[in-house]
Amino acid sequence: MLTLLNLLSAVALLVWGTHITRSGIMRVYGADLRRVLSRSVEKKPMAFLAGIGVTMLVQSSNATTLLVTSFVAQNLVSLTPALVVILGADVGTAIMARVLTFDLSWLSPLFIFFGVVFFISRKQTRAGQLGRTSIGLGLILLALQLIVEAARPITQASGVQVLFSSLTGDVMLDALIGAVFAIISYSSLAAVLITATLTATGVIAFKVALCLVIGANLGSGLLAVINGSGSNAAGKRVAMGSLLFKLIGCVLILPFVDPVAVWLDKLPVNDEELVIFFHVFYNLIRCVVMVPFADAMARLCCRLIADDAESDTTLKPRHLDSSALDTPALALVNAAREALRMGDVLEQMLDTFLQVVRGEARAERRVRRLDDDVDVLYTAIKLYLARMPKEDLSEQDSRRWGEVIEMSLNLEMAGDIIERMSGDVADKSLAARRTFSPEGMKELESLYEQLVENLRLSLSVFLSHDVTSAKRLRRAKHRFRLKIRRYSHSHVNRLHQQNVQSIETSSLHLGLLGDMKRLNSLFCAVAYTVLEQPDDERDGD
Repeated sequence: MLTLLNLLSAVALLVWGTHITRSGIMRVYGADLRRVLSRSVEKKPMAFLAGIGVTMLVQSSNATTLLVTSFVAQNLVSLTPALVVILGADVGTAIMARVLTFDLSWLSPLFIFFGVVFFISRKQTRAGQLGRTSIGLGLILLALQLIVEAARPITQASGVQVLFSSLTGDVMLDALIGAVFAIISYSSLAAVLITATLTATGVIAFKVALCLVIGANLGSGLLAVINGSGSNAAGKRVAMGSLLFKLIGCVLILPFVDPVAVWLDKLPVNDEELVIFFHVFYNLIRCVVMVPFADAMARLCCRLIADDAESDTTLKPRHLDSSALDTPALALVNAAREALRMGDVLEQMLDTFLQVVRGEARAERRVRRLDDDVDVLYTAIKLYLARMPKEDLSEQDSRRWGEVIEMSLNLEMAGDIIERMSGDVADKSLAARRTFSPEGMKELESLYEQLVENLRLSLSVFLSHDVTSAKRLRRAKHRFRLKIRRYSHSHVNRLHQQNVQSIETSSLHLGLLGDMKRLNSLFCAVAYTVLEQPDDERDGD
């Protein structure tokens, strides 16, 4: 019982180590890793090498799969190159299996010791997060050692030996058991190392070991599907593609296990190393052969897994991936992208508001629905950011956190203003059968065009932090205020000329000018954030 408990705790330690390593690397290199992957995916060989490199860095193809699945789910990386990266990850984990056959017991305590020192002393810094990564790597190495050691007493039990001795003929059954091994140990790497140990001790035959290795690779694909079950359709396609690649490889190699085992057994190498070498070369050949078929696999996965159905009446957050909360840099990117969606909805609201001004009464209801969408996105962003551990944020991330929440709040307030403006026009103009004067209508249309332009520029400034664009936005704000003042004087002149339409819509017209002024201020507030200057509103809002 104690031995079984030790094995389970070692597996749990492996899972935790993988999690810590992934979160540490993403906190340090999250944005850089996303850029590297996005650049490398342009060419399949580079994407393949990127998969190998990332997997050797994080010590787990499961961790790499989780990273890539997260990127695909957020539309940061397309499906085809993601599948190529996954193929590279399979090769990377096979290489790590060969590396771990060397005596690396000294490396685990070294990683953990220095990792703890850096993490505790410099928690909020880049070095502190590198310490977190070092702790995770040390725990992974330690967990793999513990899994192999805990498995030895279990495999020496008479009942278990009888069970293994029965695995002598059915290659499909052997492969299935290998897949179960990988799922239970949460790592194909651990399953392969255990298999190599069993082969060295003579518990299982060499042919059975090869089948177990093939099955372990299939099990890692099943793990990817299980881990990606909570993702969106795009993320599920990555896991499905990985599983299908492994399944195809399994189907193609299993009929030839017998001749391969006979041929390998003739080599002057002990059985333990032969198992590891087979694992390396099997994955290498399988993945290299499969790379040209990544496009076809991507199309197949798109057919098998349909896009997520979205309601036509209710807008839902698209980019707020909960799995990215452990990675502040990536989570903030997600929140910023959702804020940009709020900006897109606001532009639709402005377009629809102009339709209301031009006399389309039904458009006012569309404005209200769009404002509900803005409120939904704002609430989702607010709750998403609230779940982020602020105490773990760096100074730069903390500042960006404030920028995102401020931008979202400004856009939400802008949505409320546009909804009120539409309601005022519907009640005081359309319902009362009062129309704006031709001059007043031209002024409102001119202000609308300027508002849309400033909104687009503000979203660009929010995304890029470009100082030149921020200065241009600030100048645009002041030009808009001057235009508001000029149009107010023009309206008063029309009143002086006894323009009947201007007299009937005077309060509404002036109210719209004031609301548009406030809208412009909300849109342009991001310029002062980028320029790190106070917004001196001397002429008031």
